[in-house]
Amino acid sequence: MAARPPLVALKDVRLQDGPRPLFDGVDMAMEPRSRAALVGRNGAGKSTLMKVVMGLIEPDSGDRSVQAGTRFAYVPQEPQIVGETLLDYASSGAAETWTADAWLNTFGLDPQKSTQGLSGGETRRAALAKAFAEEPELLLLDEPTNHLDILAIERLESEILSARCAILVVSHDRAFLNRITDTVHWLEGRRVRTLNKGFADFDDWAAKVMEEEAESLRRLTKKIEAETYTFYRSITAQRTRNEGRARALQAMRADRAERVRDLPKELNLGVDSGAVSGKLVAEVKGVSKRYGDRTIFRNLTTRILRGDRLGIVGPNGAGKTTLVKVLLGELAPEEGSVRLGANLEPVYLDQSREGLKSDMTLWDALTPGGGDSILVRGRSMHVAAYAKDFLFQEAQLKQPISTLSGGERNRLLLARALAKPANLLVLDEPTNDLDMDTLDKLEELLEGYDGTLILVSHDRDFIDRLATSTLALNGRGDIVETPGGWADFLRQNPDFLTPPSPLGGGSSRSDGVGAPRLNNTKPATAPAAPKKAVKLSYKDARRLEELEGLLESLPADIARHDTALADPDLYSRDPKRFDQTMKAAEKARADLEAAELEWLELEEKKSALAG
Repeated sequence: MAARPPLVALKDVRLQDGPRPLFDGVDMAMEPRSRAALVGRNGAGKSTLMKVVMGLIEPDSGDRSVQAGTRFAYVPQEPQIVGETLLDYASSGAAETWTADAWLNTFGLDPQKSTQGLSGGETRRAALAKAFAEEPELLLLDEPTNHLDILAIERLESEILSARCAILVVSHDRAFLNRITDTVHWLEGRRVRTLNKGFADFDDWAAKVMEEEAESLRRLTKKIEAETYTFYRSITAQRTRNEGRARALQAMRADRAERVRDLPKELNLGVDSGAVSGKLVAEVKGVSKRYGDRTIFRNLTTRILRGDRLGIVGPNGAGKTTLVKVLLGELAPEEGSVRLGANLEPVYLDQSREGLKSDMTLWDALTPGGGDSILVRGRSMHVAAYAKDFLFQEAQLKQPISTLSGGERNRLLLARALAKPANLLVLDEPTNDLDMDTLDKLEELLEGYDGTLILVSHDRDFIDRLATSTLALNGRGDIVETPGGWADFLRQNPDFLTPPSPLGGGSSRSDGVGAPRLNNTKPATAPAAPKKAVKLSYKDARRLEELEGLLESLPADIARHDTALADPDLYSRDPKRFDQTMKAAEKARADLEAAELEWLELEEKKSALAG
């Protein structure tokens, strides 16, 4: 049986973007029923290449062939939702009204909902529903997991795997691509290389390709060196030198220069964990948070220690950002208490990109106080040099932020956040719009970070690689903590995030048969056990009270000593007092560390007795 022709094929496609081509000699084919990833760095031109595949952009040269009658559907990075209702929007293209209605329900949306005031996740799901409803032969998805929660991503994976159409997807989400793809198109160095396997095999294959490219460049460099020596130094060559040989040498040099120019630029990320925080970062006891009649979470008890890496997961709207603000002491709980440790220096990267006004320039965003330099982890750097570390060109510094891509805006947020020393780093959806190379760099940076990390993310692979424990909210007031990352959480709590069945009498709770034991659930009644101690001894209880007093007073003592030592003239004016103050500060820090450790031991003992 003869193979079916590709739906779309590009042959030797070239597209100019300013002085240099964005693509040059691109060959690429989309086969029927294939599920292909298009990967590459931010700025490589993935979204533009998608539009060339669709025919929305004409290449400068090369051929684009399309199988007759092929229907396309496209979900861009930033969909625009128009019409009175979501059903009006979803049926505004080639979809039948009943089909659009069904797909909106599949993605958890009310077809009669207004298109005004949609969240990022609702906007994305509406655009996906419209695209699937149009029943295309080729579906193109540009960063479809952005703003989706994990349940919505898993729903999308399921629909893609059962779809009868071919799919071309741009995404940074490794877990998503690992599950859905059977082909990878890699846009690198203005060309496309194709791997006829799924994304799970991409990293090893790409590493081999880059090694071969590096070896080819090394051989070319050695050849140029040898030819240059022969051309200028050899007596024989001087006698036979000709224009053809000169042109050949010049062509080799131009080829090498082009290859070097195409070598991928790398982010230069760094983070300073600042002054060492206390051993205890936060202790949370019996905390509940509500907004009106809605309970965000109830009866949360946990402890965050220095060096912990806490992942926070849950559906959109479940209250993950609210939980972070409660943990940081920015929002007061309705019940329970939050005790913050000493000497915390938090930095918060906010998913809403607050503080980035669209008419602000990149220069303004990096230097909010004005001037041409920025204090980066304690040292002054020119703003252009620091921006270059995050792959921004000098010409971009005076451009408004509205001209930046989503990935560039997220890199800008990282640049602002990582300039400050922080022993507590809070990242709220940091992976949105970032390419995989940037994500790998960020993961590498965070793996070596010796402060405390709180990470809110829908990126399952990112959570798995970094989190030492995971807090999950299900949007119904329940909250559960498990050691490890996303895979560990899912293995221990398989049904926690699953919405309740409507057949169960309309309960909005997920506890029941097979449900995880939650912070707010009581253990089943057990047979009476022999009586044992259920509280601390009098001596331990008194000592716990003393330690709590020390944990209040010692940070103030340290701050007072540090203020005195900050006087630049103290040493010259009174060396003896300087020495005494230095020793007192060191002793106070050691006492605080010891008090925290003893307090933690007694608290654990108290909890064990009570439990």
